[in-house]
Amino acid sequence: MNESLSLRQARRIALAAQGLDKVRPAGPVTARAVGRTFARLHLVQIDSVNVLSRSHYLPFFSRLGNYDRSVLQRLAGTHPRRMMEYWAHEASFIRPDHFQDLVLWQSRKWVGAHAMDPALRGDVASRVLAALAAGKPMTAAELTARLGHVEDRQQENWGWNWNAVKRVLEHLFEQGLVSAASRTDSFERRYTLTARVLPPGPDAQSGAEPDPAAAMDRLIDAAAQAHGIGTVRCFADYFRSPLRPAAVAVGNLVEAGRLRPVQVAGWNRPVFRHAEAKLPRRASGRALLGPFDSLVFERRRLEELFGFHYRIEIYTPEPKRRFGYYVLPFLLRDGIVARVDLKADRAAGLLLARAAHAEPGAPADTAVELAAELRLMAEWLGLDRVVVSSTGDLAPALADAVSGTRSGLSALREQA
Repeated sequence: MNESLSLRQARRIALAAQGLDKVRPAGPVTARAVGRTFARLHLVQIDSVNVLSRSHYLPFFSRLGNYDRSVLQRLAGTHPRRMMEYWAHEASFIRPDHFQDLVLWQSRKWVGAHAMDPALRGDVASRVLAALAAGKPMTAAELTARLGHVEDRQQENWGWNWNAVKRVLEHLFEQGLVSAASRTDSFERRYTLTARVLPPGPDAQSGAEPDPAAAMDRLIDAAAQAHGIGTVRCFADYFRSPLRPAAVAVGNLVEAGRLRPVQVAGWNRPVFRHAEAKLPRRASGRALLGPFDSLVFERRRLEELFGFHYRIEIYTPEPKRRFGYYVLPFLLRDGIVARVDLKADRAAGLLLARAAHAEPGAPADTAVELAAELRLMAEWLGLDRVVVSSTGDLAPALADAVSGTRSGLSALREQA
């Protein structure tokens, strides 16, 4: 008979798997702690929106608090690399041991140069690869200049211009032949040959043909570890894997004892718990979750597990937004209890809470705990203070709590 779990038990399993079930450790955050957190998550999504902070920095703040962001640059830029860029859930930093498996299963043809004339694409690709092999990592613009291309704005078809170079670079990136050596301050990729970023995988070293089925088993196992508990769709969505092969992999992992079927009250779909997933007695954590955090990737799972309906409204016209532009869910203990629209006003040194809304049944200490979390975030971002606007049902209590938090921040941290 399958193990039976309450919904709250399932939540605690999910939070523990993501490293969100406990109070953050006291003291300075080490590079080792950042590396362990990334290893646990397997990936962090990349997004160019910088209204608050680049998206890949936020999951580490959520789990570790005030940490040094330059640690991520070292993890992604020194050898041996602990993280590298590739397509996963979306554009992401991934663990290098997943790279070869993802190359076998990712298909982002709309991003690259698949629509270009094959002869033209091949010519551009050979020149790009030769330039990267002969020199240092370069951005698409630098490669365009190096190859001597000129943009032809009158040409409607793909031609010998800068846009072709960029599209071919993305095509080669998808194929796994080029990778990102680093990013510029304006967030442009500096491309280099993948062979310079990481050594070839064991299949390439041995001459063996890659095994797509085994690769899918490994990806789904990693996704299940990161989730702790979930459905086939949850696990497939983590790396954006095709659903049918993912279902086959789940069956293989059940047979191997890596996954166990369980029953969760109110979750009316087949659910599986990873063999290594822990069930803590209670959840005591507190975190603001970025819009691209891996806990909130799969919206249906989020609603079924936490009763929290969430949509990113960045691309929604302002008059139609319900909660704001860059809204972060607020996790308190084992529930998502509020959401807050945040912006970093770097010039003025302010963290702006432009709207704050409580969820139904939010606990009485929601505003006080959220205020402490906002002050911690301001500290991490190098901002002087938090300013709360009047929008949202939680805003008045949050504004009062922020005013009282400045002097009582240390006490609140000790209590947490």
